[in-house]
Amino acid sequence: MSGGGEDYSQFSLLDLFRLEAETHGQALTAGLLELERDPSAAAPLEACMRAAHSLKGAARIIELTPAVDLTHAMEDLFVAAQRGKVVLRRGQIDLLLRGVDLLGTMARATESPEAAGRSARAEVDALLAALGVAGETPAGAPPPIAAPPAPEESAAPAPAAATRPAAPEGTDGTERMLRITAESLSRLLGLAGEALMEARRLRPFNDRLMRLRRLHFDAARAFDALREAMPPEEAGPVQPALAAARGRLVACQESLAERLAEFEEIDRRALQIAHRLYDEALASRMRPFEDGVRRYARSVRDLGRELGKQVRLEILGGGTPVDRDILERLDAPLGHLLRNAIDHGIETPEERRAAAKPEEGVIRLEARHHAGMLQIVVADDGRGIDLEALRAAVRARGLAPAETVVQLSEAELLEFLFLPGFSMKAEVTEISGRGVGLDAVQAAARQVRGNVRVATAAGQGTRFRFELPLTLSVIRTLMVEIGGEPYALPLAGIERAMKLPRAAIEVLEGQQHFDLDGRRVGLVDSRQLLGGAEAALGGEEVSVVVIGDQRSSYGLAVDRLLARRELVVRPLDARLGKIPGVAAAAVMEDGAPVLILDVEDLIRGVEKLVAAGRLGRVAAAGPAAGRPRRRVLVVDDSLTIRELERKLLTQRGYEVEVAVDGMDGWNAARSGGFDLVVTDVDMPRMDGMELVTMIRRDPRLRDLPVMIVSYKDREEDRRRGLEAGADYYLTKGSFHDETLVQAVAELIGEAQP
Repeated sequence: MSGGGEDYSQFSLLDLFRLEAETHGQALTAGLLELERDPSAAAPLEACMRAAHSLKGAARIIELTPAVDLTHAMEDLFVAAQRGKVVLRRGQIDLLLRGVDLLGTMARATESPEAAGRSARAEVDALLAALGVAGETPAGAPPPIAAPPAPEESAAPAPAAATRPAAPEGTDGTERMLRITAESLSRLLGLAGEALMEARRLRPFNDRLMRLRRLHFDAARAFDALREAMPPEEAGPVQPALAAARGRLVACQESLAERLAEFEEIDRRALQIAHRLYDEALASRMRPFEDGVRRYARSVRDLGRELGKQVRLEILGGGTPVDRDILERLDAPLGHLLRNAIDHGIETPEERRAAAKPEEGVIRLEARHHAGMLQIVVADDGRGIDLEALRAAVRARGLAPAETVVQLSEAELLEFLFLPGFSMKAEVTEISGRGVGLDAVQAAARQVRGNVRVATAAGQGTRFRFELPLTLSVIRTLMVEIGGEPYALPLAGIERAMKLPRAAIEVLEGQQHFDLDGRRVGLVDSRQLLGGAEAALGGEEVSVVVIGDQRSSYGLAVDRLLARRELVVRPLDARLGKIPGVAAAAVMEDGAPVLILDVEDLIRGVEKLVAAGRLGRVAAAGPAAGRPRRRVLVVDDSLTIRELERKLLTQRGYEVEVAVDGMDGWNAARSGGFDLVVTDVDMPRMDGMELVTMIRRDPRLRDLPVMIVSYKDREEDRRRGLEAGADYYLTKGSFHDETLVQAVAELIGEAQP
């Protein structure tokens, strides 16, 4: 968005002042924090003086007199420090930071400049008086220091140039600004991503044309072989026709070769343009990491002072481009981690001296791109996490058996910090101790398809590392095959993908497990999680994707591991509601749709199956694979009846799924794989009669046996149920254990072992 000059026609003077107040306020804050460490540093003094001068000129234009007086006094104080007449101590820095805050308050006021000035006049006068004392001048008077010759007001840096230093320039070295909403940028990025995917679809088409060209070569050779094999007496009459046909084939081959060359060039250029479009759209959504976190430096300094600690924030990788949405969503989590570092990690000056450390603690906030991911690190040089105290807290809260707690590794132990409500502080303060920080940090990371890990060293500090996608519009995935269909699993939710030997699968308490780096990981059939029919997986190895984290992870058995893919995320239609296990959709390079799975939802699904005792096993293909257990769907709105029927049938070897009403049962039945449906009649949303009718009308389900189990024992009720299409009608008032099981066996046979 470059042009021949700046265009601020859409901005009022007050809007422009707000922009300058934000930009120069950040510069003042950063400079003052540097001056607090080194009061004689020339560069931050110069930066602060110029920022105050620019703000003074902007305030004068909109006639915000209190802001003019305040910035003039601040500017004079910086000039005095430059000339060596004043040494800025902590007291002066505090007052100047208060002045920055006050300027921001006036700039953000919704009323007119005159009204904003009147409301701030008293506070400005008090601060001017304090600055007068701080500057060793009579109280109530501004510092009597003449300002140096200042540059012309027009030389003040424009807000747009200050906020976007790396933007393209126009002919006069400035950048033209346009207003555009974040939603528009998101749509633009989505369309650019789709254009990139569409451009990639040309490559498979080009490969098919290449195969067609090879067929032409084969046909030409076949013509030559045919002509040579024919006897001379037979070849004579057909020779002209064969020659003509071969000539046309060669001409087609040459034409195809020319078109292929053109197509390859078009393909190459289309892909280049699509990449450039996507990169440009992505860049428009990016902002330098430091822009979003610079203000934390002031917060860290002020909170440290409040707690009697000396601490500063170092920002590394400030120029790293970060998606605006990701940076905004990480605002609260980063604030949590910084407060924790100051409160829990950084020691008091006395403690740091005793530990042979500098009195001033350092918190490092770093961003970098690594292996196609965004890494953000929050690290401190404090005392670190007391692992034995953490172990004792886990044991005291009963979060794990005592014998298990003793055996937990450091990584497993640190995962408990992310549990909701967990805190190691005995007392609750305004800053921490309620246990609502780290679980929110982890939840926020997962919301942006990332994760967070923690490491610590006693006496050296603690380190939190975020692994995040570069953007939310494109996701890096592992493609897998489940039930003959491709699915995408976000790489951020995958711990490992592997081929697991069947000999490594063990059964503990009725559930399958395998060993992974010294810990037991449960094995789950992906088909069961997605509501499909379970099937035996052949071969001596099982393809497994380990999802989750070290505290809660499961091995997802899939049909095949396919490949890694970058996919453009396309949200599902809101009218579909939340589909279990599915987060979004995407389009493959060949135009085929694919579902992106929701790892968190899958883990919750596993936990529900475990709690209900319904987690199936990953069966091996073999002689028994052709005789799977009979699957029964029980549909009843009564929890008691539903569970009674489930237990009766499960104990006899049947595999049972349950549904809470007719609509739920209809959705489950359509997923396929059931040998029998057992349903009640009176249910909300869809009754049993409607369910039977729907099943009989469905071409795929019309032969599915259906049994009605109802309290209605009149002959007309029984006749109505059978006429609707039920194969068996059993009354609840008369059936007992054997009656139900025998009826099921009559319809679908005995359960297979």
